[in-house]
Formats: sequence, C-alpha cells, structure tokens
Amino acid sequence: MDWQFWTVQYPEQVAGAGMSEWERAVQRTYDTVAVEYAARIFDELAGKPFDRAILDRFAALAGPLGPVCDLGCGPGQVARYLHDRWHEHGLDAFGIDLSPAMVAEARRLNPGLRFEQGSMLALDLEDEQLGGIAAFYSIVNVPREDQPRAFAELWRVLKPGGWLLAAFHVGTEDAHLEEWWGTAVSVDFYFFDPTEIETRLTAAGFTIEERHIREPYPEVEHPSRRAYLLARKPTETSSPRPPLRAGEGEQMIRFPLSIAMGRGAGGAGPSHYRSGAQSSEE
Repeated sequence: MDWQFWTVQYPEQVAGAGMSEWERAVQRTYDTVAVEYAARIFDELAGKPFDRAILDRFAALAGPLGPVCDLGCGPGQVARYLHDRWHEHGLDAFGIDLSPAMVAEARRLNPGLRFEQGSMLALDLEDEQLGGIAAFYSIVNVPREDQPRAFAELWRVLKPGGWLLAAFHVGTEDAHLEEWWGTAVSVDFYFFDPTEIETRLTAAGFTIEERHIREPYPEVEHPSRRAYLLARKPTETSSPRPPLRAGEGEQMIRFPLSIAMGRGAGGAGPSHYRSGAQSSEE
C-alpha cells in the first residue's frame, strides 16, 4: 500500500523507463545529492553578477515571445531569479529537470512556480511553445553523441525567433565522479570548447548571436572557466549564419565595473550586452 501511494503521489519516480543508461545514471546521481545540492547551490546567483546580468539580457529578449523554461533546473534558482526580476514585466518562467528528487526540491524552495520532471531529449511540450530556454549547465552531463538530438529538441519547442541561453564549463578534459560531497555516485561531466557547441547548435538550425567567457568566481563555484552562448531560432524569413570562429565576436572577462563589483540587486542590466559582443573597457 505504501508503494502504491508513492507511485500515485509522485509519478515522476517511475519516469526512468525507456531512458538511456547515461540518463539513468544522471538521474540516480542527482536524486542522491538533491538535498545537499539544493542547500549549496540554490543561493549561488547572489555571488555571480555576470550570470545575473546575462539572465537579465536573456529575459528581456525571450520574455515577450512566450514562456521561458529553466531546463535542467536543479533546485530552481534560475527560474526563481527570472520570476522575481521579470514576472511583473510579463515573463512566465518554469523549470524542468531529469531528477524527480531535484524537482521536489525546486517545488519546496519555490512555492507558486511550476516544475516538472522531463528529459531534454524528449520534452513533453508542444512544437513552437517557448519564447526562451535557459540551459545553465544542463548539457554538461549530456554525451557529445547525444547533443545533436538534444539541440534538435530545443529547436522544436522554441517559437520562431525564440532564444536559447546555454552555459557550460570550458575545457578539454572530461571528469567522472564516483563520490560527490561524501556520497557515492557515478556520473560524467563534460567540458567543451565553445566552438564545439556552437557548431552543433548551428547544425541544429540556431544562429549564434553572442559568446561570453569568464573566469570562475573564487569560493563561489568550481574553478573552471565558463562559457555563455546566446543563440536564436531564426524566424521563417531568417537564415542561419555559420558558427563563430575561435575568438570571433567573443566577449572575454573584462566586464563593466558595475558587473565586476556586483552592484545592483540584479547585476548589470541588458544594455551592457550587444550582438557582436565587443569587450568592455569600463
């Protein structure tokens, strides 16, 4: 009877049927660390002014087009930030995560916001439903061979003109974890050259509008360089352009002083970022 109760109350718990082995491994890992992960990560944006700034830029672009999905939402800190900053301007943010336990944490920490369990390889969303997708580190557990399928799925659910903001670790070596915060796990983390991801996104039909790279924030996050790609699904009259070459259109880590010092409740506003991504000398 108890097992039947939990199955009915939380149908996401049986969502692993039909998933690949790597998806099941990722789901098991994040189910295992969900409570600790939420305790450590949920407030992280307070120490990441650049992340807040690029999320503001993304929200200003995507919000008017339709709902915005925090994909691979974890405990929902990105969806919460977008809601708190942009809901009064009409933005509708929600989250999706592969881990049922992580979805439970997101619902607990963000009452009133919507969070659902799902895989980015097969989203339970209609075609051309979303104005934007914020994929903050959600591709870092996706093997390279499955990324084209994932990016095609993101393309499918975005409206023409819709926006994708993808953030990931920059590097050349991948990592396999057998222990995370004192807990036994088994999961792979992938690091990427930005041009590698740009090439796959372009092949899926996206136009790469901006590339940003920054150094890690000390004592706030894993000490890896971070890349942020702002990509767009062209409108029916638009045609994709080739991916940026290494160094082309790249904004490195020299931010306006207001971003570097973290001034303002939400960091710098959208006006600091322009297509073409010239480095700021302020």
